[in-house]
Formats: sequence, C-alpha cells, structure tokens
Amino acid sequence: MNFGINWEEEHRQTLLEGNAILERSSQSISRSQAIAIESEQIGTEVISELSRQGEQLLRTERRLSQTDEELDKTRRILNIMRRRVLLNKFVLILIILLEIAILGIIIYKKYIKIL
Repeated sequence: MNFGINWEEEHRQTLLEGNAILERSSQSISRSQAIAIESEQIGTEVISELSRQGEQLLRTERRLSQTDEELDKTRRILNIMRRRVLLNKFVLILIILLEIAILGIIIYKKYIKIL
C-alpha cells in the first residue's frame, strides 16, 4: 500500500505543478495581451500624429509654393522697375547734355556778337 500512496502523491504533485505552469502561462498571456493592447493604442496614436504631420507638411508645401510664385512676381516687378530707373537716368543725362549744349550755344553766340 505504501506504493499506492506514493503514486497518488506523485500524481497529485504532477497535477499541482501542471496547475502552477498553467497559471504562470495564463498570467504571461494576460501580460502579453495587455502589452499588445498598449502597443495597439500607441500605434494608433502614432498613426494619428503622422497623419496630422502629413497634413501640416502638405499645407506648408502649398504655402512655400505660393511664396515662391510671389517671389517670382516680385523679381519680375523689380526688374521692370530697375529698367525704368535706368531709362529715366539715361533720359535725364540726355536732357542735361542737351541743356549744356544749348547753354554753350547761347554763350558762344553772345561772345561772337560782342566780338
């Protein structure tokens, strides 16, 4: 009978060890599920943030494109203004030279009539 008690005790011990292993496995699965849920939440937040940043980048790109177009227009306007300023200077120089020539002719005629 002594042999039967040992067998029942071993069987009981094996069952207890099996239950302990099953309990640890269940706890490990629960922790894994909690980590998976947390990872899913973090992933959702990251995707949401990336989406928001993507939209922000698109808006920034549109603004940059508009700014570039405005700069091109401004360059063209400045080039036109520069050409007009140069033309005005050229005209002023011609007027001054013409006035000097007229003044020279007037002075020459006055001195010729006197002599």
